[in-house]
Amino acid sequence: MTTREAVQTTVPERYRTAVVSHVMVSDADAAISFYTEAFGATEEFRLGHPEGGVMHAEIRIAGAVLMLGDVSEGPFAAPSALGGTSVALHVFVPDVDALTRRAVAAGAELVRAPEDQFHGDRNVILRDPFGHVWVFMTHLEDLSEEELARRFAQAQAQP
Repeated sequence: MTTREAVQTTVPERYRTAVVSHVMVSDADAAISFYTEAFGATEEFRLGHPEGGVMHAEIRIAGAVLMLGDVSEGPFAAPSALGGTSVALHVFVPDVDALTRRAVAAGAELVRAPEDQFHGDRNVILRDPFGHVWVFMTHLEDLSEEELARRFAQAQAQP
């Protein structure tokens, strides 16, 4: 199945209502601009910090909500301060290949090129300039648990 055909499918039911991520960055204004250019995000709203910067903002990427803000006091840190991240942000999009071209042109790092996966999605892994890792997916086909297990075993058997 091609990505063009995948546009007709929907996001699997179990992923339609998910945990909303809240990411911290060193420059939320620049991050919002980047996400708009690279991922086609739309800004929902923004609350400025009394001392400057962004205390809290919300954007949408392919219908998915992401909360973000500038790092300030508290338990949060940007990936750049940690030397990496332990979280990947997954978003279903209609055309992962088109998003990849747009994101890389805007400055995203291509970690893994778009590829059809055993689990029925085509995905790409990108790193944004703020250190966050993104997995964008286009759903290609629904699989039974048995078919998913069979394909997983087959994928594991390949070198």
